[in-house]
Amino acid sequence: MKLSQGYKKLSLVALLLFSPLLWADAADDTVTALQKSWAQIKYRMPENQQAAAFDKLVYEAQSATAQHPDSAAVWVWSGIIRASYAGAKGGLGALSAVKAAKADLEHAIAIDGRVQDGAAYTSLGSLYYQVPGWPIGFGDDKKAAEYLRKGLQLGAEDIDANYFYADYLYHQKNYAQAMEYLKRAEAAPADPQRPLASEGRLGEIKSLQEKIRKQLQ
Repeated sequence: MKLSQGYKKLSLVALLLFSPLLWADAADDTVTALQKSWAQIKYRMPENQQAAAFDKLVYEAQSATAQHPDSAAVWVWSGIIRASYAGAKGGLGALSAVKAAKADLEHAIAIDGRVQDGAAYTSLGSLYYQVPGWPIGFGDDKKAAEYLRKGLQLGAEDIDANYFYADYLYHQKNYAQAMEYLKRAEAAPADPQRPLASEGRLGEIKSLQEKIRKQLQ
């Protein structure tokens, strides 16, 4: 009986010691699943079907943040998914989704802005230059530059950080500098855990390079 009680105590101690690690692994698995689903919709699904698919994925992301409220990475991906849904939906009806994406990304930064090479800063910056300004939305080019540069500080070799800063510069008609950051994005190491996303982003890089070349002709 005493031996059995001793095993129970050891099991309880082990659970207390290792449960945070188990929670972290579960959050990582959740992020991986969200990333893969996002990439399949973004880069494999016809554009006219993406809004409905992203809408469903938003609910999965909401469930993920409820299960892992302390995971900055989960909040990052919830924000990215909401933003992607807004982009696919378009129009004024997408503004509520964009505002929700902004809130998720800000929440991720409050937990740990360094997570995933500063992805929350990069994603938030991309919203600020793509969303209309006041009185319709919260768009602000100055804030966009601030957040995008912070993302670059945390992920200097990150493909997304460089791509979105290049896209921002393109919208500012700073074509020469935009090309420089596109070169950095193109040279960024591919993520072996996200081959489809890396391939899709490279396609977007080449497309933006072509747009800039036409502007420079």
